[in-house]
Amino acid sequence: MSEKNTGYLAQFYKKSQTERIQALIQAGFLEKEKQDAFDDQLAISLDIANGMIENQIATYQLPFGIATNFLIDGKDYVIPMAIEEPSVIAAASSAAKLVAQYGGFQTAVTDRLMIGQVILTDVPHLSEAIAILHDNEIEIIQAANQAHPSIVKRGGGADGIRIREIAEDLTVGSPSFLIIHLHVETLEAMGANIINTMMEAIIPMLENLTNGNALMGILSNYATECLATATCRLPVSALAKDNWSGVEVRDRLILAAQVATVDPYRAVTHNKGIMNGIDAIVLASGNDWRAIEAGAHAYASRSGQYRSLSSWRKADNGDLIGELTLPLSIGTVGGSISFHPGAQMAHHLLGNPDAETLEAIIASVGLAQNFSALRALVTEGIQQGHMGLHARSLAISAGASREEIDQVATQLKTVKNMNLATAKEILKNIQKK
Repeated sequence: MSEKNTGYLAQFYKKSQTERIQALIQAGFLEKEKQDAFDDQLAISLDIANGMIENQIATYQLPFGIATNFLIDGKDYVIPMAIEEPSVIAAASSAAKLVAQYGGFQTAVTDRLMIGQVILTDVPHLSEAIAILHDNEIEIIQAANQAHPSIVKRGGGADGIRIREIAEDLTVGSPSFLIIHLHVETLEAMGANIINTMMEAIIPMLENLTNGNALMGILSNYATECLATATCRLPVSALAKDNWSGVEVRDRLILAAQVATVDPYRAVTHNKGIMNGIDAIVLASGNDWRAIEAGAHAYASRSGQYRSLSSWRKADNGDLIGELTLPLSIGTVGGSISFHPGAQMAHHLLGNPDAETLEAIIASVGLAQNFSALRALVTEGIQQGHMGLHARSLAISAGASREEIDQVATQLKTVKNMNLATAKEILKNIQKK
């Protein structure tokens, strides 16, 4: 990534749409020749949309915005986000600006191995079958790679198996299962089609080796061999807010994280806040946000209880340290990334990162989102920021034009009952003047 001049992004939220695009060009995040892509709002054509899904009748748009101020592993980023919920982009940008002053986000990504499964039933001698499968691991891997030689030529492919025995469960009435995991390096692709092809190809061999019956062969979206971790560190002096001291904010934030670790009811909302940011960039980048959501929530339950995905603790010197780890089965090629103008623009704005770097960026966004939410919750409360942006949404719903939205929103913030009826009344009075 080339050197960025982030000074052009100052007061980004106050700029007009045209000014924001020009600021991204001046800052070095957007090439000038790419700006014409915004003329049609990054929309996909009806022909492309019709080819993407069945029974297509229209397209459905979401706002495409930019979170600013991100410093990740020493590099500056703007984060493209596709989302309809107010305050998410503002919260991410605010947290990133603070974290950037103290070294930014640091990340680590494990080997990018995706998982495919073949599920066998009616295996007559489980222990013997497991031993045979281990003895034939090389042959199984070779058969999988022969089913998709192109990924092998590019340096990827299957490279190992894991065998799991699931005992019968009398509670739900399920029999025992023998499950073979195939670990696959899919390079820059998320790899669903690659893995599914491999899994179906090795079914006959696995049935022959075990004398079992294959129920199915398919990828798993629980990508436990593809984990991304983001961390950040903030001094107490940076945490003070309004009438709250830095020590109070730190200690209350740590307590808030702890309750999300022990209470599933809180953990669900806590993790939803993390996924606000993650889903938005995953969707913008053309990746499968549903797969990411499912994998993240499964990972949050890996202890047997649903818990927080993030952790916050006090360092020996009193600093606040945050950490977020989650599985991220994402790609930078294939699927809609290849043709969707919004996805292509998202990758361009990020500097066309490889899949590992994109994982690091996504994890950092999730941690930023989590920090902003927790800090607000343990100080002034979450509603103050939400209601300000809710006022703008009500103004839009009331029919306010671009010039009238801020006027209506400003007045709405001063009334006791902030609702659509009040917004319409305020707009009516403004239009009379």
